[in-house]
Amino acid sequence: MTIAAHTLGCKLNFAETSDTLRRLAAAGHTIVEWDTEADLYIINTCTVTAVAEKKCRTAIHQAHRRNPKAQIVVMGCFAQVAASDIEHIPGVTLVLGNDRKHLLPEIVGSGQWAVGSEAAAPKPPSTLNFQPSTFHLQYSSGDRTRTFFKIQDGCDYFCTYCAIPFARGRSHSATIEETLCMARRIADEGAREVVLTGVNTGTFGQQRGESFLDLLRGLDAIEGIERYRISSIEPNLLTDDIIDFVAHSRAFLPHFHIPLQAGSDHVLSLMHRRYDTALYRAKLESIKAVMPDACIAADIMAGFNGENEEEFRKTLDFVDALPISYLHVFTYSDRPGTAALRLGEKVPIPVRHEHTARLLELSEQKHQAFIQSQLGKTRPVLWESKKVDKSIGPDTLSTHQPVNVTTFMEGWTDNYIRLCRPYDAALVNSVTPETVEPANLVRDAI
Repeated sequence: MTIAAHTLGCKLNFAETSDTLRRLAAAGHTIVEWDTEADLYIINTCTVTAVAEKKCRTAIHQAHRRNPKAQIVVMGCFAQVAASDIEHIPGVTLVLGNDRKHLLPEIVGSGQWAVGSEAAAPKPPSTLNFQPSTFHLQYSSGDRTRTFFKIQDGCDYFCTYCAIPFARGRSHSATIEETLCMARRIADEGAREVVLTGVNTGTFGQQRGESFLDLLRGLDAIEGIERYRISSIEPNLLTDDIIDFVAHSRAFLPHFHIPLQAGSDHVLSLMHRRYDTALYRAKLESIKAVMPDACIAADIMAGFNGENEEEFRKTLDFVDALPISYLHVFTYSDRPGTAALRLGEKVPIPVRHEHTARLLELSEQKHQAFIQSQLGKTRPVLWESKKVDKSIGPDTLSTHQPVNVTTFMEGWTDNYIRLCRPYDAALVNSVTPETVEPANLVRDAI
């Protein structure tokens, strides 16, 4: 069959979708772009916000209109928590929750999936709670420069706003040795940079008495992988030992993504976060003490129940005072089954959107300040294969003079600044030292 896929949500979802497509391609199927006609459409869903769920429904309708005879598989987090609703959307053939989506290549290969047939594959349970029996290591492919490597899944924290523990179950992972074995396979395929992904990566191995830090040490010793990034780690799990290890490791980069969610201790308490602003500040100070050029990103939520103007101002002031490089801003939306629904003082939706806009503005200010702090410094850049054509020269609309079109390549510094240079095929998937200058910055790149 021809197969197209669409991924919503996080890097973890991206790794899972890519792994599924790789297995389907190995079985002889042809992978095509999402916006083309296909025999099978796969939609890997997210349930973090109501917007994400709306995008899922939109993707289903798009696929059905594009080819009414196509099979449509909806899988992932939204599929786990709303299977019975999704099954009734016109065009949907199969719904697979997180505990069964890894079975899709086997289901496709079972002979039930001839074009135009009705699949008789098993449906997932409609319950919100599940516990996978095994963990499935997965990684993205298709870009030999960088891969997203799923090392952990699930979460035990049950923050009051979050439905992910219901969608992905409790924290679970493979063993360190199993994970290192998969990392060696990734190295053999030529990826120079690996991004470690998970729902709560810092809890890796806890159910077996292993530790995230020991995994990092093992990964650092694998030959062939030149760079690692930790996609996200909770502040209460980011120990001084982990910070010190990253600062002095061979391959781990000075780039941290540390969820904050709110800069008010009162709101953090309502959210049932496992830290306060003092601990968060201390973690960032520890990072900057040993890695002064580190890039630090933070997730933050706007409009959570109980966040009045005073508490929101505390968040703005707190973020402004911290050495944060940029923000990932989310607008709060009620999630079915979460404890936040029982909290009073809901923030009006227009106010939530206003707070979101103000946080995005602050993020842009922080990002520009971080880039300014790096101008003139030389950082290692990993160059990608994609070609980007850019026009250089006078404005032809006003001067009628010719414009020179130059083909560029782009890449990321170790501390996550996107640079460009004239394309050179010999540099693809290599790391070179580059000076950060206004002329080689890629604007609006985060």
